[in-house]
Amino acid sequence: MTILRKGYPSPAIREKEILRYSGCRVPDESTIALMRSCIDEAQKVLTYEVCYCILPVEIRVDICDFGCFSLTSQGLAKNLSSSTQVVLFAATVGTGLDRLIAKYGRISPSRALMIQALGAERIEALCDEFCKDISTELNTCLAPRFSPGYGDLPLETQRDIFAVLDPSRQIGLTLNDSLLMSPSKSVTAFAGMANECNNTNKCSLCDKTNCNFRRVL
Repeated sequence: MTILRKGYPSPAIREKEILRYSGCRVPDESTIALMRSCIDEAQKVLTYEVCYCILPVEIRVDICDFGCFSLTSQGLAKNLSSSTQVVLFAATVGTGLDRLIAKYGRISPSRALMIQALGAERIEALCDEFCKDISTELNTCLAPRFSPGYGDLPLETQRDIFAVLDPSRQIGLTLNDSLLMSPSKSVTAFAGMANECNNTNKCSLCDKTNCNFRRVL
């Protein structure tokens, strides 16, 4: 099995997404100014790195068998039902943002909150960029990515993913005993290689309907 790495320049910033993650639906001028100031500061410390591999997948009812490990998840099985291969990846925007969040958590909670929201938007933008890149590179369509914690896919799946990808060595991403990743603005996910492109809103794959960040379906 080959583990590959990719680095990216900064994806285009989506201000509306940052505001959505911050919980601000109707921003005033001061909120927008704060957001843009945070963007300017954070741009200096952000990095965009991904490691990944391609695995076979066999679906048996709600069991997903990837050869090197298998797991039980009705949601992931449904997501990968039209795939025979899957892109397994880990992505991070680096430790610099965590340091900024810790710094401003002590002296400016509003700025820390906005940087948290920026980090959420940045890691999502990186994952989107990576999936678009891989789809083009492999001339395939990718199913909506599916991460540990979505639906019925347990967070314990992180241990299997880290055992396969070794992201600590590849991109400096670690997992602690509580299954929390460091840097915190990081994602691991499965993206099935499908025969047909599917623009399904990924929030429709998750049963957490009370999530504050849920997109309108």
